[in-house]
Amino acid sequence: MAKKVEEQDSGAIIYQISEDSLFKSNIYCETPYCSPDSERFIFAQINPKYETNRSEFVICEIGTWKMHIASRGESLKDDLGTKEGEAYPACSQGTRKGMFYFPRDAGGGTEEFVKLELTSGKTELVCSFPKRLPLPKSGTVSPDGRLYAFGMDLVGRGKEFKEFGIELVDLETGARQVIDNDPYLVNPHTQFDFIKGRQLLIQHNRGGMIDETGKMIRLVGPEGATLYLLDIADGKRTPLKVGKPYTTGVTGHEAWIGNTKEVLFSVQASGEFSAEKGNLLAIKAGEEARVVSRGYDFNHVGTSFCGRFYCSDDWRNGDIVIGSILTGKCAILCHSKSSLGRMQNTHPHGYLTPDLKWVIFNSDRTGTSQIYAAKVPEEMIEELGRE
Repeated sequence: MAKKVEEQDSGAIIYQISEDSLFKSNIYCETPYCSPDSERFIFAQINPKYETNRSEFVICEIGTWKMHIASRGESLKDDLGTKEGEAYPACSQGTRKGMFYFPRDAGGGTEEFVKLELTSGKTELVCSFPKRLPLPKSGTVSPDGRLYAFGMDLVGRGKEFKEFGIELVDLETGARQVIDNDPYLVNPHTQFDFIKGRQLLIQHNRGGMIDETGKMIRLVGPEGATLYLLDIADGKRTPLKVGKPYTTGVTGHEAWIGNTKEVLFSVQASGEFSAEKGNLLAIKAGEEARVVSRGYDFNHVGTSFCGRFYCSDDWRNGDIVIGSILTGKCAILCHSKSSLGRMQNTHPHGYLTPDLKWVIFNSDRTGTSQIYAAKVPEEMIEELGRE
């Protein structure tokens, strides 16, 4: 049962949802991991008692805070030998229709792809295929549930990691193909567009490098990261005017803005893109980036289902900020008290529920990372959206 932690100056009330010692993560923040009716959300925890499929996916009822483990899937520890506790990335866009997708190890070199319905908690095997080596935070499912795209290593463990690709899997037929490849697709954050699911948003970590064990040597080089759109039909790239030489370096956090064909992203807060001038930007293909909001060192970003609001963390102190993409107004909702350390679950990664009434986030304020929910005052959303 969740417990009330504190009330904030904004009027937000914070509840601590979890309390045991298992490593926990609200998964990520690019899109809400909630049922469309905002009655349930899902988070991941690592249970070391299992040799494989260590990630337990927990469904929590918002308001009653009742929880149950719905299923289990792979963790990155199983695949790339990374530090214990990193949850395997689930697939983001499917949650807009109440579906949560994840891979699990079926043994014998076989990987199963599973669909979990957030309202009922029922799981369904979608397809099976030979196990490959996916990269972190890179899985996405098309809006119609037909296609799965993810970043993966094209060479293999035990050899030099010098070439990476975007693989596309047809979840009905099991057919799979590499539709793009590059030495710097080390952390592509693949995200299908919300409209037709014909384009992928790709993060291009120029200068990034991974050694032969799978360890990240450097995330980016001096040229920094940029973004591009990838057509799934023909593999055509459409570069976006972000990162050097157009803006300061991309932080590596971006998300589609509803059905607008626009992308929200943050850049390093310095120079012409300082916190005061605005480092939270939006862009469409073929256009220049525009400043969305100012006043905070925006870092991780997530957009609401409706495309009108966003949630972000201030990288100076871990405060959780919500704002309007239309008006540019923004305000601190709460102080996460996250330590902003190396582990992903020490980052707030806050996101708004579809009904805009809650923000789900991580915090290690107690010394152990737990899942929290902050109640959003109704008048706060109204004021931010008012012209």
